[in-house]
Amino acid sequence: MAEFSSTKPYMIRAIHEWCVDNQLTPHLLVEVNSKTNVPMAYVKDGEIVLNLNYSATKDLHFTNEAISFSARFSGVANNLYVPIEAVKGIFARENGQGMFFEVQPEEVNEIKNNEIDSSEKNISQEVKKPNLKLVK
Repeated sequence: MAEFSSTKPYMIRAIHEWCVDNQLTPHLLVEVNSKTNVPMAYVKDGEIVLNLNYSATKDLHFTNEAISFSARFSGVANNLYVPIEAVKGIFARENGQGMFFEVQPEEVNEIKNNEIDSSEKNISQEVKKPNLKLVK
């Protein structure tokens, strides 16, 4: 029997579309690894929460392998790249509804705050984790 592709990228796109259709703000919870390209100054405990609303991103592109876009952090434009395997969840900021995913430990190289250069620790906003349940 043929091996099927993962449902994860399809679920991410579906929740994103649901958020946008309902005028909610889609947020992506990402476990930062060596393949992830995000502003390290905003990484906390090896994770980052990203606003995926069309008004907060430029050139947002979903594939079955990754999510890529450009976004501004403290007024500075950054090109971001998030492999699908690094996505821990996607949810609506306003009500917390969404979906969480398991990230395999071998897929992730955890980056802790103490590994981030002290010059990158100037963070203007504190990122809060959502309160969601794991859905399988």
